[in-house]
Amino acid sequence: MTYDNKVIFVSGANRGIGKAIVEALLKHNVQKVYAAARHLENLSFQDARVVPVQLDITNPVQVRNAAQLAQDTDILINNAGALAFAPIVAGKIDDIVSDMQVNFFGTVNMIQSFAPVIEKKGGGAIANLISIVGLAPMVGAAGYCASKSALFSATQAMRTELKPKHISVHGIFPGPIDTRMAKDFNFPKASADITAENIIGGIAAGHEDIFPDPMSKDLSQLWAKNPKDLEKQFATM
Repeated sequence: MTYDNKVIFVSGANRGIGKAIVEALLKHNVQKVYAAARHLENLSFQDARVVPVQLDITNPVQVRNAAQLAQDTDILINNAGALAFAPIVAGKIDDIVSDMQVNFFGTVNMIQSFAPVIEKKGGGAIANLISIVGLAPMVGAAGYCASKSALFSATQAMRTELKPKHISVHGIFPGPIDTRMAKDFNFPKASADITAENIIGGIAAGHEDIFPDPMSKDLSQLWAKNPKDLEKQFATM
């Protein structure tokens, strides 16, 4: 895949990985990037190819309006997400529900709204920002991990549905990245800019599963050999 003359929709584009993805895309000969965020004042792109979109992915009306606006979308990058530090047994159920509403149901709503748009364009791609903890959980953020695990399963399942429509599906599994969301994680963190470059490079290369930073690459190898070993390693963190 090439990004030449492509139209890309990026959710959660106001900061962190989402903002870095938009900036990385603008280094290519893209036609347009829809940059979506809940609050337009938080979008600071100066490039004329960027179209700001107000979007809360948990709001079905806003999702439908975004898809109606962006009828020329070739590639959807579902980056918007939320993180509450909630274990399963002792955590607040509202925090667990909130993460599931954003990370799973909100993302699925985006997929259902944009897949017909991309199909009308003759095909394209959908990329979902999951997380390395979508492969195995960390107890302190287990509600978040469960929401990302659900998204991982949905990502696998939708490949079968979308392949006949010429829409490729990509799962992205970053480890700790130097963003505001990950500020409370006491791990070495990769640069958001380098991570974004690796993400769009992986999509262009056609990789179904993208591990865009050193930690996620190492942990993916452990998971590929024996998923139980990754579960045990996360249990000690």
